[in-house]
Amino acid sequence: MHSLLHSPSPSTYATELHRQMIQRKYGMFIHFGLNTFHDQEWTDGTLDASSYHPKGLDTDDWARTASEAGMRYVILTTKHHDGFCLWDSPHTEYSIAASPMKKDVVAAMAESCRKFGLDLGLYYSLWDRHWGNGVMRRHSFEMDAALSNEQKQAYALYMDAQIHELMSSYGPICELWLDGGWNMPREAWEIPRIYDTVRSLQANCAVGVNWSIGHPDQIDIHALHPDQQQEGYPIRYFPSDFRLGDPELPGEKDPKCFSHEGELYYMPFESTVCLNQHWFYHTGDTELKRVEDLAALYRQATAQDNILILNSPPNREGRMTEANKRRLRELAAHLGLC
Repeated sequence: MHSLLHSPSPSTYATELHRQMIQRKYGMFIHFGLNTFHDQEWTDGTLDASSYHPKGLDTDDWARTASEAGMRYVILTTKHHDGFCLWDSPHTEYSIAASPMKKDVVAAMAESCRKFGLDLGLYYSLWDRHWGNGVMRRHSFEMDAALSNEQKQAYALYMDAQIHELMSSYGPICELWLDGGWNMPREAWEIPRIYDTVRSLQANCAVGVNWSIGHPDQIDIHALHPDQQQEGYPIRYFPSDFRLGDPELPGEKDPKCFSHEGELYYMPFESTVCLNQHWFYHTGDTELKRVEDLAALYRQATAQDNILILNSPPNREGRMTEANKRRLRELAAHLGLC
């Protein structure tokens, strides 16, 4: 078991880290990767990396769109459940390095964020269905029993190495958004190790894990929806700085304090909602949420000192669609964010 070196302090009110999140308030989630080129949301790590080929990749276009939408930060998917990395990680062959377009998207996004005055956050999937010749391809808790102790240890070191790369190579990172933890018991992911790595390299980076809160009778329940959460319920993935549960919105009376080993910790909720009908770009997905509906989502998600990231996926060229740009500007005008 990892010995925790960095840990949030017990608190029943927002800390400085939380106040920074609450002040950001509104950002863009960007799902982009191998799935973009296959009209799929989740893939199993067997798609050919050579099919990733955005010929017009333009992260300035992404950042400009977010800025014009009145957003203050972006969260970029660096690696989804399929394991394909948007940077050239030396710890896997399944990355941009094996594709025709070898540009480091994380580096490009970081530079674009600096150019347009945005903060940068990163999404990283704990679950990697490509790793170890697909030993983690299963979609259930059965996967944990199928892995040897040696494999679990090797995988923990693999995650730690990749997160170290992401936290040390691209300048300030405001947030790390972890996903896929529900596919094995929480202990298997060694969240304390990850938290220590992040905080040792990025002292102001908030860490969150999707489906963050458990039930007092079953801490690994999946999933305890935000409107079912109550003050003092256990933190499923400790340490975490904020709560996630996509694509849910907080309830009308959102609790903020959750427990670990008898102490309470303040955890705001970050909502993640799709502008389109999918997380990743799909060629047939032309239906956007209406401005009025998005405005209502925005108000509910950002009330009670909570936060919203609205997902807008780049297309296969590597640009935001004109329809998405237009809808985001309309929403900004409607909300007075221009």
